[in-house]
Amino acid sequence: MCGIVGWVDFGRDLATEHRIVRKMVDTMALRGPDDEGMWLRPRIALGHRRLSVIDLEGGRQPMVTPETLPDGTPVAAISYSGEVYNFGELRDELIGRGHRFATRSDTEVVLRSYLEWGAGFVERLNGMFALAIWDSRTEELLLCRDRLGVKPLFYYPIRDGVLFGSEPKAILAHPDSRAELSLDGLRDVLSFLRVPGQTPLRGMYEVRPGHLLRVREGRRIEQKYWELKSWPHTDDVPASVATVRELLEDIVARQLVADVPLCTLLSGGLDSSALTALAQRRLGAGQRIRSFSVDFAGQVENFEPEPLRESPDTPFAAELVRHVGTDHREILLNNADLVAPDIRSAVLRAWDLPYGDGDLGPSLYLLFRAVHEQSTVALSGESADEVFGGYLWFHDPRAVRADTFPWHALGERGITEQSTAFLDPDLTAALNLPEYIADQYHSALSEVPHLSGETGIDRRMRIASYLNITRFMPILLDRKDRLSMANGIEVRVPFCDHRLVEYVFNAPWSIKTYDGREKSLLRGATADLLPRSIVERRKAPYPATQDPGYDRAMKQVLAKITAEPTSPALTLFDLNAIERYLDTPVVKSSSMQERGLLNETPIRLYEWLDAYDVSLTW
Repeated sequence: MCGIVGWVDFGRDLATEHRIVRKMVDTMALRGPDDEGMWLRPRIALGHRRLSVIDLEGGRQPMVTPETLPDGTPVAAISYSGEVYNFGELRDELIGRGHRFATRSDTEVVLRSYLEWGAGFVERLNGMFALAIWDSRTEELLLCRDRLGVKPLFYYPIRDGVLFGSEPKAILAHPDSRAELSLDGLRDVLSFLRVPGQTPLRGMYEVRPGHLLRVREGRRIEQKYWELKSWPHTDDVPASVATVRELLEDIVARQLVADVPLCTLLSGGLDSSALTALAQRRLGAGQRIRSFSVDFAGQVENFEPEPLRESPDTPFAAELVRHVGTDHREILLNNADLVAPDIRSAVLRAWDLPYGDGDLGPSLYLLFRAVHEQSTVALSGESADEVFGGYLWFHDPRAVRADTFPWHALGERGITEQSTAFLDPDLTAALNLPEYIADQYHSALSEVPHLSGETGIDRRMRIASYLNITRFMPILLDRKDRLSMANGIEVRVPFCDHRLVEYVFNAPWSIKTYDGREKSLLRGATADLLPRSIVERRKAPYPATQDPGYDRAMKQVLAKITAEPTSPALTLFDLNAIERYLDTPVVKSSSMQERGLLNETPIRLYEWLDAYDVSLTW
């Protein structure tokens, strides 16, 4: 896992631009603490920071081919971030086709796959990746991103080329970039959904999941190489359960390959418990998988049931540890950790963008910081809810029938009301978030691949699944990536294996819920590995603190911000509404979503605009 940067410019000679490229590479130091490299030629500059995971000595980047053009220029070069889990099979196939390898790394396999199969090589990769390949024969840059968008890849067109990097900070380090926020960018921040390819910054984009971008002089061509498709599901319930189990065993086996210490992230819920049990089973009795969980001081003793959480996680995680025998460590956090200015600043710098969801950012950051002390790679249960249908809104008729994104349909206060509560009324009117969200919803609906003649609940649930995978899941994948990589941790997400996603996406809803509960296929496929209490446990989200002291601390931050009358960021806010809010007593937040969207939205915007010197362009 690494950080990549690059610069293509057909109007200037980049071979001597070491100073600028060095600045771009340095921004990726946290993503790649183990090594670095640059490769500069007249039209292309590639940079790399490496987190060594496989072939610690041989996988240095940027990597170039031994084959050269007549002038000695390597035929191709690559800067690559991620893991390709089928690199062993690809390596064997390439050797059979006459290729020779100098390293054991998956990077070399990816590069030689390009030489063998051209741009179509990406369809052969199973993994999470973001990569840039420069072909000296055609002077073409190829930017590729994995099918589900697990690894990030941003780009910024300039007059004669393009800048790109794993995070916005790499691009913003270049003097030709600008940090500008438009109304559309602010809509993106406030709408609690992700539009593929879009970012809050004017002129900056993401390579969309399942896409590649080809850059040649004078043109950029975006190509789709993968998308969710619909086909008839012919397996009955027992066969479907067996197939899911078979897929999970293969996926976990592939994702346990690493030359560095590896662990699992364990909450005590079905998803993480299933992965931990599968990993321990794969390792066998001679080894113990290391596992980590997170909780808050006093949470178990003072826990109060919530709409989305009936019980604390810790007892369930402890039971799974006893059941499968992991080498476990619990990370215990308190409010002082969560509200510490240096931690909140680190979270902002990890994101580069004003996204966030209450205390989840700081707590995840601190979890990954602790994991880094003992492990470099972690397996996470992220995305199982989107794939298997675990969220409450999959099972609430109001959400299923709603003419909007399902996660927008529940709760006493709408998303737009929460996220604009403290904005200037004129700005709120100009944003017109309801219309923006409605437009994005109907655009997403037009993409859904339906089966011919599909109607009723199967049609509605296919829509819900598609929206969750393409518009909600990226929020969680981005959070996981930024906060883990800011601590030098590679987090692998087995539930994002495209084979599993495709199979479960096409299972009818009656099979996905064959036992009358959420995530029936996952439960059935792993029930023999787990304690019954976990098999029967209701879905619960990532934990958030219940201590009202956190909200009091955030109110203090908000009060300090409004006391800075010279800040141009304050023109965004309704200071009277904020003052009324500050005068109300603190009560326990009714939901994590409300905490993140309501009282912390102005804090995130203010801190981001200030830290990144963002210009408002409306």
